This record gives sequence, C-alpha cells and structure tokens, in this order.
Amino acid sequence: MSEPARSQPDQHDTIRAVAYAAGVLRLLDQRELPFKETFIECRNAQDVTVAIRDLVVRGAPAIGIAAAWGVVLQAGLLESAGEAINSASLDNAINGLNAARPTAVNLAWALARMRAALARAGARDDALALLAHEAQAIQDEDLAANRHMGELGANLMSQGSGVMTHCNTGSLATAGYGTALGVIRAGYTSGKIAQVYAGETRPWLQGARLTMWELVRDRIPAKLIADSAAAHLMKSGAVQWVIVGADRIAANGDTANKIGTYQLAIAARRHGAKFMVVAPWSTVDMATQKGDDIHIELRDPAELLGVAGKRTVVDGADAWNPVFDVTPAELIDYIVTERGVIEKPDSARMQQLAAHG
Repeated sequence: MSEPARSQPDQHDTIRAVAYAAGVLRLLDQRELPFKETFIECRNAQDVTVAIRDLVVRGAPAIGIAAAWGVVLQAGLLESAGEAINSASLDNAINGLNAARPTAVNLAWALARMRAALARAGARDDALALLAHEAQAIQDEDLAANRHMGELGANLMSQGSGVMTHCNTGSLATAGYGTALGVIRAGYTSGKIAQVYAGETRPWLQGARLTMWELVRDRIPAKLIADSAAAHLMKSGAVQWVIVGADRIAANGDTANKIGTYQLAIAARRHGAKFMVVAPWSTVDMATQKGDDIHIELRDPAELLGVAGKRTVVDGADAWNPVFDVTPAELIDYIVTERGVIEKPDSARMQQLAAHG
C-alpha cells in the first residue's frame, strides 16, 4: 500500500478558535465539536470569563489569549461610555478573568502583560489601541512560537515514529498550529511520524472530540484509544514517543497537564518510549519551585457521573474530579519551548534557559 500523501505546513493551519474583530471576540465553542462548528460572541470581560470557566475555550495558551482580548472588550465599553481606561476601572474585570481557571499559568501571564500595557498607556487617549496591540502581540507570538516548537520537537525524532498524545494541544488550544500537536504536525510533514494514537481524555473527551477532529481534518493517520489502553499499546512497541502539552511547568521541570498525563509518563518509562512536553515559555512558572506547589483545579463531580449530559452512574454515587495532575521532571525526557529544548529537565537546566530568555 502506498504511503499517504504528506500534508503541507499551510494545510495544518486552517483552524482559529479565537478571533477578535470590531469589538467582538468570537470563540469556537469546543463543547459542540466535532458535530457542530458554532461560535460564541463575547462583548465584555464577563462574557469571556464565563466562556473560559465553562470550557467554550480551553487550552492554556488559548485561555490566555482570550483573556487578553477580554480586557480589550471591557476597555472598549469604558471608552464608549466616556469613562477613563485605567487600572482602577479595569481591576474587577481583570481579577474576574484571572479567577476563571486557576491552574493554567498562561492566563495570569497574559493578564500581567495587559496590566503592564495599561500602566504604559497611563492617561493617553489611545489606551484602547495600545491594549488591542498588546493582545494581538500575545496572539501572534503564540502562533510563531508554536511553529518553531514544532520544528524543534520534530528534529528530536527518528523517521517513521509512532506517537501517543493526550488531551488537545492543537490549533483549538492555541493561536494556531498547536504545541504538542504542532510537533505532530511538523513531524508528520517531515516523515518523522507515521502513526498517531490519541487518548480519549475523560471526562470531557478532548482527545476524542477535539484532537481526532483536528487530525482527521489534516489527514494525519490517527487512531483513538481508550485512556486505559495506553500502557498495553506501549507494551506492543507501537509507540516510540509520548508528546503532551502543559498547563504549568515549575522551576524544577515538574509539569502540570491534563489528568492522566502522569500515568502515561510512568508507562512510557517502563516501556522505553520517550516523553516530550511541548509548551511556550509563558507556561513556565519559575516562581513555583516544584510540582507540589501547583494548585490542581477540582471540577464538579457531576462531570464524571455521565456522558454528554446523560447520567451513567447510579444515583447517590459520588466522584472525585481533578482536572490536572503533575508529572515529575525525572520522568520527562525533553521539554520543548520556543526558547530551546531542555533535555532531562531539572532546576539547573530550567534556570539556564530562563537566564537566556
């Protein structure tokens, strides 16, 4: 059987989950995928806060980008009302956005950039334009970083590799192209990757609903597996790499990511597969010394008690629903950022790259 035709890089960049224009932020409603492609329109910071909290938009970089535009939306309302745009008038909106999801550091990072832009604007008449410029810069920089990380990560791999990924780290979770999925896109284009396996990622099924949607759309050979089948698949020898994203990386390289990532790292080490974390430097939190210091978000137990709104568990049952777990640095072979690649991450290697930023 002939090898499937490789997609070109521009064919891998057709999805935009976050798009701002003329005072409206349009968010692709990821709760509706893969069967419906609908957009939610946000016109103020509260709309964006609710969209982030309710998983209309998800993925650490995309959350940060959406929050930055949420500040712009709120500033636009102030200007339309003839009110001053300053730290005091935007403080409640920014604090609300920041509290929408506590684990992903990109959210706080993006809002800190917006606060800094606000401080630079002072009492200038063009404060709104300056804030919009900063939000656009955050979005554009993320896309450029993703493309660069894709190349760096793919260069680490041998031809014809089998790859497992978890959750969604593609265009839907970023400004475009993706982090871990960006490496997969670049690796498939260059022939480094022959087959992708995507875990379903319970309870929200981001792997099944979102990652498979992106991979099928880009004609990248992919198979969905149950989360519980991962170690068995690795044992078969089909997987040479596990490639995942991150929501927060501590100063010692410990990495918080979607629940289920930690067990993949353990299985990868047991079966000789390499484990790669791909994330922009904005995901690195050098102020958090180790993974134990990362706050892990707990969501409504009801999310585990049913599928697509239909209850599947007996009435009276309870559940524990952490959204993230922490993979220790010693189980990570590579952390790939736009600044460079960290092999066998530890505090010293993390600090070395931080110093060269």
